[in-house]
Amino acid sequence: MQNKIIIAIDGYSSCGKSTLANALAAKLAYVFIDTGAMYRAVTLYFLRNQIALDDKVAIHEALKKVVLNFSYNAATQKSDMILNNENVEAEIRGMVVSQKVSEVASIASVRDFAVKQQQMMGEKKGIVMDGRDIGTVVFPNAALKIFVTADPSIRLERRFLELQSTNPNISRAEIAHNLQHRDLLDTTRALSPLKQAVDAKLLDNSKMSRAEQLELALNWALAKLNEINNS
Repeated sequence: MQNKIIIAIDGYSSCGKSTLANALAAKLAYVFIDTGAMYRAVTLYFLRNQIALDDKVAIHEALKKVVLNFSYNAATQKSDMILNNENVEAEIRGMVVSQKVSEVASIASVRDFAVKQQQMMGEKKGIVMDGRDIGTVVFPNAALKIFVTADPSIRLERRFLELQSTNPNISRAEIAHNLQHRDLLDTTRALSPLKQAVDAKLLDNSKMSRAEQLELALNWALAKLNEINNS
């Protein structure tokens, strides 16, 4: 029986991390875990329940009531985010949540809550997990770490096309501001900032198709598996 590994994929927002992670997991018959969806779901819960982000007591109590699960969606061939038995996949992808998620994700108790769940999910290995601090904090010993990036203008256009179908009034200026704001929060926060792990492979997909980046990542994964299973 071949060994299974943990694959950690980190990088900036709107770089296609989740798309890559999901496709890579499918190729390897691994479990895909979108940690960004977990933080988005917590953000949605806080917004719905008007939890002040500077109220540590309220946040602590709110997190006791948050139950997160993933449910496979056969139509999209992806996992949907389930918050307290409600499918919130569509709602967590909107701009309202996007504008607050980096701020929520920077709260120590929220990160502690999410990281503990993520580490439990990885105990049996055989997972591909994407986020901001997977290779640096959640799984610093992951067998394969990939850091995904792309030119800001490319990221802007990808995000614009993604949101336009559900929000036709969205502007590029609004998205650009959101991406810049999230990048600033993600890279400068005191707790688990976004950064490339020293042993992570850099994947700049600015000029790559989805198929090309998947092929590259899959080759890295197969090489690592071959190395481990033959050692």
